[in-house]
Amino acid sequence: MTRLTLDQKLAILSDAAKYDASCASSGSTRRDSRDGKSLGSNEGSGICHAYAPDGRCISLLKILMTNFCIYDCAYCINRASSNVARARFSVDEVVKLTIEFYRRNYIEGLFLSSGIIRSPDATMQDMVLIARKLRHEENFRGYIHLKTIPDAAPELIEQAGLFADRLSINVELPTDTAVKAYAPEKNPEQIRRAMADFRRRKEIATDRSHTGKRPPRFAPAGQSTQVIVGADGSTDSTILGQSTRLYSSYKLKRVYYSAFSPITDSSAILPLVSPPLQREHRLYQADWLLRFYGFDLAEITGTTKDGNLDLDIDPKLAWALAHRGLFPLDVNLAARDMLLRIPGFGVKTVNRILTTRRHRSLSYEDLARMGASMKKACAFITARGWSPGSLTDSADLRARFAPPPEQLSLF
Repeated sequence: MTRLTLDQKLAILSDAAKYDASCASSGSTRRDSRDGKSLGSNEGSGICHAYAPDGRCISLLKILMTNFCIYDCAYCINRASSNVARARFSVDEVVKLTIEFYRRNYIEGLFLSSGIIRSPDATMQDMVLIARKLRHEENFRGYIHLKTIPDAAPELIEQAGLFADRLSINVELPTDTAVKAYAPEKNPEQIRRAMADFRRRKEIATDRSHTGKRPPRFAPAGQSTQVIVGADGSTDSTILGQSTRLYSSYKLKRVYYSAFSPITDSSAILPLVSPPLQREHRLYQADWLLRFYGFDLAEITGTTKDGNLDLDIDPKLAWALAHRGLFPLDVNLAARDMLLRIPGFGVKTVNRILTTRRHRSLSYEDLARMGASMKKACAFITARGWSPGSLTDSADLRARFAPPPEQLSLF
């Protein structure tokens, strides 16, 4: 068997990691290297985010420790039965890559996931060792996100939380039925137990002792999870409903939606259910509305008959078009909760509107200067000197926002 170079391993395992959704370091504690004895930082200038065309953050060194795996999950390109090139980093190789990439100013942190090798405990032990070496031997103070293995021993996950800024415990698919059908070696109940245990440990880490001493910090940026979208027949209503329960039950920082793309090797067994990246994008938008804009699940997913989001227009616009009787709204009088429902208005824009209108009335031009997307908003508002007239009720209003039809090709 040919021995792979480090560069060859990096090519294989960085490409294999693209199916794992990563995140930024928001919410972590401040650590820096201005004492001259440490390396890296996750504050000050912060992590520099770079975004791929599909919206994923690629600011971290994002790799798998290995893409060998003893599990055979039907949706995973790295499953045991998949015919893909395989590689495995040693613990020291991951540490070396992280430090060298940081010193070249390519990254500000590490996102590390892995296939399961030998056993969940053995794999998790190596990941913990990587994080421990970075922190204690290399004095690395940058951001570390570890994708943990829910079947691993709880004490290993606890150790991971002492070194990492954020941990992920993936629920994998939208329903228990789908997990049991497509990832039979994984146990949804065990995944939830691991997430609940993380929440408990996180809460304990915030409590001071009777002497006022703080316990060791534990994953200060919290936990996140990932849901694979499109590998089964779950509707967007089902997916978002699960996300809502996860946020509430486990105090997650983020649910990441990872679009399933058909696996191209000869053993592929799952079809493509819907256009993957566009659906992923709409789910992120809907998730944001549920968390920060006061929408409930029925409002967002009730604009279509099948429980799926409209792929052609964003979910807030879809809701507004389905409730035209509530519009146009006067931006100088409307309450905050209704301003947040205007297409093209974000939270920052609404806050600026509320602050400014205490002193004077707002015009169309004022709103544009505040950062509102007036192309979307103009049909749904009135302002000083602006009225949409019949535009709000026009039959072709949706067509103004939806992408133009394209001629399909036979080849």
